[in-house]
Amino acid sequence: MYAIIRAGGKQAKVQSGDVIDIERVKSDGDELTFAPLLVVDDSGAAVTDRDELEKSTVTAKVLGESAGPKIDIFKYKNKTGYRRRQGHRQKYTRIEITGISLSGESEKKTETGGGAYKAEAAAEEE
Repeated sequence: MYAIIRAGGKQAKVQSGDVIDIERVKSDGDELTFAPLLVVDDSGAAVTDRDELEKSTVTAKVLGESAGPKIDIFKYKNKTGYRRRQGHRQKYTRIEITGISLSGESEKKTETGGGAYKAEAAAEEE
């Protein structure tokens, strides 16, 4: 089972046990939760329904913070003496995905059981 999550304006494909770097998140605890954009279960069925995805969660454990590579910015215009130098290091949070929970799996199976289930429910209402 894997999921697509959004973290820091970027999307990542994650499975349980993956360790990824996301843009820095200031968290109080050691655990983060994400709302998945897409979940694909072990049988290969993709879940994209917003109602089901709102109930689903991806949990992750914070492992620590790190800094990315140094990026040097140098602006130069010839014949004018214009030179500007600047640097930047992006901060990242390293997380480990601990689990993907897809709520409503049993409800989904009974609802899509076929026309016979729907016909029986309609007959009972009458």
